[in-house]
Amino acid sequence: MGRWICCLCSRVADPLMLLLVLALGCNPSTAAKASPSVPHVKPSYSFGRTFLGLDKCNACIGTSICKKFFKEEIRFDTWLSSHLKLPPSSLLSYSGNYTDDAKSWRLVDITRLTSKYQHDRADKRICTSLLKTKTCSLERALRRTQRFQKWLRAKRLTPDLVQGLSSPMLRCPSQRLLDRIVRRYAEVPDAGSIYMDHLTDRDKLRLLYTLAVNSHPILLQIFPDVEGWPFPRYLGSCGRLLVSASTRPLRDFFGAAPEVAADLALQLLAVLRSMATNDLNYFFYFTHVDAGTFGVFSNGHLFIRDASTMGIIDKEEGSQLIDGQQEYRDIFSCLTADCQSSFMPCDSIREKHSLVLVCQGLLPKLLAGKFQPPVQEKIDAFLQRCAHGLGDGRGASEAMAELAEILKPLRSCDSRFAYRYPDCRYSDKF
Repeated sequence: MGRWICCLCSRVADPLMLLLVLALGCNPSTAAKASPSVPHVKPSYSFGRTFLGLDKCNACIGTSICKKFFKEEIRFDTWLSSHLKLPPSSLLSYSGNYTDDAKSWRLVDITRLTSKYQHDRADKRICTSLLKTKTCSLERALRRTQRFQKWLRAKRLTPDLVQGLSSPMLRCPSQRLLDRIVRRYAEVPDAGSIYMDHLTDRDKLRLLYTLAVNSHPILLQIFPDVEGWPFPRYLGSCGRLLVSASTRPLRDFFGAAPEVAADLALQLLAVLRSMATNDLNYFFYFTHVDAGTFGVFSNGHLFIRDASTMGIIDKEEGSQLIDGQQEYRDIFSCLTADCQSSFMPCDSIREKHSLVLVCQGLLPKLLAGKFQPPVQEKIDAFLQRCAHGLGDGRGASEAMAELAEILKPLRSCDSRFAYRYPDCRYSDKF
């Protein structure tokens, strides 16, 4: 105690030194060594072109959001973290944080077009098949292809320019859909025309590459959430990474409470209904669904999280590919898919196609064992019948209405369902 008093009294005339002394255990020699003028080094990401995929451009998505990455306005971990290290490049997707003002942050999903393994494999295939080398300039190789030379000469994106691409979205293309892609392509600043005059050679290669590898970012751009489409918001891309609004995959809710499961199942049915019947007369269908296809926002609203397996049929114009064009193959057909894989004929897609897939792979996991026996038995019987193709001759709309009538009384109205609360208290709609 005597030493503490002595130390305190000897430095009391200097308030700043007093604070240092108290903090350092009242050892004047230690306080003298402290240097409050040492600059604080702000930790930061050490971004590499390889991690983002910028070294592969223009065989990439785009560069519209790169500044956000380099200014650390997009981060891969919590914004308060003092260890801003990049995650492994082998992952397909990452959780991140995004800001416009450096004060408020929101969660985003940062996703690769495909896995790093598939990217590397496709890059090697481009070099070996086009230039007969193990490594090469991807842009130089792809620019030499017959398909891209046709793109360079084209004034408008037409069905023959996308023939044979493996994306389900382009298996049954109409001119109306292709015009929408060009008009709403968000990686160029002056979109709005159906003609490709505003696209540079670089822009055309990026668009073609994205359509060939994974059409998910294009779907988010041409059917935006602000117009009511059930997709997360597209925020931009950098290299081979795209950034969109964050959702939790549906798999996280397989163990949810019964009322939550019933609500999500009803939302899923509503999404399927809107994808089959909408004001633009596009029929959307899935070629595959899994536990990551759908996602849920923080307000409880369900959206399509991964649109890479989604096909589109134009109910106004139909498919405008002529016989044989679906079977056309080139290097762009083989970047992510087996070149020998066959496409599903456009006229073989039925209205109930997506509902059957959902009944087979998702709804049983979401609804199994959640409710009391009489209700659960009705649900299980419906799902079993649906998974086998609804052989009773009814259409998808009637089948979805049947399941919806079972589920509606099972959901609740409280703050967990912020997307419809408190409206659900005052409206029969909910």
